[in-house]
Amino acid sequence: METEQKYRPAPPGFTSEQWDTFNEDGIIFIEDAISDEDIGTYKHAIDRAAATNPKYKPGGYLGMENIVERDPVFTSLIDHERHVGYAYDLFGELLKLHQSQFFLRPPGGKQYNIWHPDGARALPYGVFSPQLPLQIKIGYWLTDLPHEKMGNLVVLPGSHRQQYMDGYDTHNSVSGEMIVCPRKGTMTVMHSSIWHRVEPNESDVVRYNIFVAYCPSWVTSADRFHSSPKWLETLNREQRIIMRSYSHAYHNAKPPASEFPLFLDRETGADADAGTYLEHVQLHRRKRQTMHERIAEI
Repeated sequence: METEQKYRPAPPGFTSEQWDTFNEDGIIFIEDAISDEDIGTYKHAIDRAAATNPKYKPGGYLGMENIVERDPVFTSLIDHERHVGYAYDLFGELLKLHQSQFFLRPPGGKQYNIWHPDGARALPYGVFSPQLPLQIKIGYWLTDLPHEKMGNLVVLPGSHRQQYMDGYDTHNSVSGEMIVCPRKGTMTVMHSSIWHRVEPNESDVVRYNIFVAYCPSWVTSADRFHSSPKWLETLNREQRIIMRSYSHAYHNAKPPASEFPLFLDRETGADADAGTYLEHVQLHRRKRQTMHERIAEI
């Protein structure tokens, strides 16, 4: 099918090695993914947002959600070339922004998190999707965390394949856990079902962090019902689509024809998979394979 140049090829995503590690451990670490200049830009944007929050007290803890609507710096993360290809590899043409958030975790040791997976609790994502995640979370680590007890993320590698663990709803250390001590500029890609918690911050460093999570469009959003129509008008095409702010509920499962293609194939530049449908089938009614499906066929 002929495709106009207005569409973008899908940005880079998982390498084969990263995909193997992601499936085995439930998380991958990409060091030096974020430049010092961008780290400074993101931290300044966090400080700006914090300063306008009436509940924030300087030097205190703060977590904010739906940050992409709060500052153009955060808006750029919706479809950022640095990471959106990882999400596209999993969720393809129905890619959706699930949640965007930042955290300021100051010294003090009080703000920590108990063991949990992301997403639904009473009926977890893994019940329906035991292999592939129904959400992935991209982490931007903007502070050096070389030691434990700095507000570190703690994960249990491989636990995305299990729906029960004895540490659930506690902050207890468990056998096999990994206390993540990233350099600033590291990016993580995390499976929604991996069990994780957050250490207290007993250092003299404020932990700056951004998380951007993605899911299929038919999974409910975590931080909004609808986006501001005026704000949506400021977005580029891909950003607007990925926000999935529809007035018709079923469009989350069956988006309108104007939403296709979201991205072109990164290798071929095609807007559809070759040899799968007769020519009369409209583009928005065609299934396109995800990276996982293509690998499975090899």
